[in-house]
Amino acid sequence: MRRLSLRWQLTLLGTALVALVSALLLWLGWLLVGGVAGAVPGLPPGTMVQVGEVRVPASQVTAAVRDAARAELLRAGALAFPLVVLAAGLVSWVLVGRVLAPLHSVTATARRLSAESLDQRLDLRGARGELAELASVFDGMLDRLEGAFAQQRRFVANASHELRTPLAVLRTEVDVTLADPTADVEELRRMGVVVRDATRRADDLVGGLLLLARTESLGELAATRVDLRDAAAHAVRTTAAEAAGRGLSVRVTGGPAPVSGDPVLVERIAGNLLENAVRHNVDGGWIEVSTAPGELRVSSSGAEIDPLQVAQLFEPFRRGPVARTATTQGSGLGLSIVRAIVHAHQGEVQARPVEGGGLTVEVRLPQRQP
Repeated sequence: MRRLSLRWQLTLLGTALVALVSALLLWLGWLLVGGVAGAVPGLPPGTMVQVGEVRVPASQVTAAVRDAARAELLRAGALAFPLVVLAAGLVSWVLVGRVLAPLHSVTATARRLSAESLDQRLDLRGARGELAELASVFDGMLDRLEGAFAQQRRFVANASHELRTPLAVLRTEVDVTLADPTADVEELRRMGVVVRDATRRADDLVGGLLLLARTESLGELAATRVDLRDAAAHAVRTTAAEAAGRGLSVRVTGGPAPVSGDPVLVERIAGNLLENAVRHNVDGGWIEVSTAPGELRVSSSGAEIDPLQVAQLFEPFRRGPVARTATTQGSGLGLSIVRAIVHAHQGEVQARPVEGGGLTVEVRLPQRQP
């Protein structure tokens, strides 16, 4: 059985309420007329009184007046009641239609929406009350959805570009080597080195994408007690050879920094921050790592960064002033992964440029189970 529309339901409800109130008023009028008729003054016995077209003795005048008044009230009510109910139904239908008109706009807009038409908005300027609030919330939801879809499209485009680069290198090297009939062992070894580096870059990129996706989809973390100082020390040891190769001076300060979190993910935070500090530094530069309870701060020298662009560094495939197509090591996912892990732990991460060039990143994680 097909259910009635909301407009019909509200119209019937309003009409039923009016009918109920009208019936109640009619009943109260019937009682009131009887009470008024009972207050008619008494007449001398034997007197005849004409009530309407009927003559009745004085002793029966009260009952006769009461019955006549009630009969007249019922005749008038029988005529007025259906008219009132009909008018109430028509008025309810019109008013409910006007009230629900913004809701129909919401429904029509929702039906028209798709991934390519999220720019549509309700913009119900004349709406008031709860419907205006609903329209505002709906438009806000569309704003967030449009932003999320746009970010997803940019992410897919950037990821595709990043993956195409090592694949193009692989294909070019293989094609050039195979097309050279005089290629010797040295040439083949050179091609092998290039292919290995391109494969490693593609593997790092895929691994970073998988880690980012896994981190952003985390639900409840199996948090344990982790020391940020130990995680930072491990990251410093891991990047020591690369830092020494570029002549970077690394300074570690601070005391124990216990936090509650996933040990592997917390180590990934420190590892990504140190890798960024080494790879996006200048030859002969410096790196400072400091820890405090619930906090890890990594500062480094490097190219100058516009303060207005610092927030963009946490977006995927962003490398600050270095072009995305440059040969700088890394996939551009380091800080994106850091932000995702920190948010999964209900922590905070902030970055600010260093005067003269470089970047400082501060991570704060809860010291209790999130």
